[in-house]
Amino acid sequence: MKKAIIDAGHGGEDPGTISEKLREKDLTLKIALYTEEFLKNNYEVEVKMTRRNDVFVSLNERAKIANRFKADLFVSIHINSSINGTGFESFIYTDTGEQTFQFQKILHNEIEAALAVEGSFKNRGLKRANYFVLRKTKMPAILTENLFIDLDAEYLSNEEFLKNIGVAHARGIAKCLNLPEKI
Repeated sequence: MKKAIIDAGHGGEDPGTISEKLREKDLTLKIALYTEEFLKNNYEVEVKMTRRNDVFVSLNERAKIANRFKADLFVSIHINSSINGTGFESFIYTDTGEQTFQFQKILHNEIEAALAVEGSFKNRGLKRANYFVLRKTKMPAILTENLFIDLDAEYLSNEEFLKNIGVAHARGIAKCLNLPEKI
């Protein structure tokens, strides 16, 4: 059975980016839990979370959790921050293989399609970065930046919207790993 790691960015004393009413750590956890729920309810897959509540997990420990689990795919969920930014982007490690790039395209497109239903959001593209969790995990790893906490707060405050983004992550993961559907 295939294995997926879902990483809700930040947590505990690390709130991530914040706005007047929202904290990244809360939003990423909600999206991650919706992703896990949809995967477990609809596909034959083993899912592990790096955190299930508001606790701090170091970047090093997140990578260790994924590597010990021997996951087939690692997905780290985040929310962007900028006073004038908007849209969705995804990242893979700067020096990674073709399979990871193919997985990034699949996941990115699935989330983009879900966002298109919700509104008009800028596609900020498929990018590469030297992020610790992407560099230290031993399996294909993707980091998603799901809108911007400031300008997209109206959407990020909507529970149904967060659920739809979680489901899009799950469907993308299922496509990447070619997961069989539950009967």
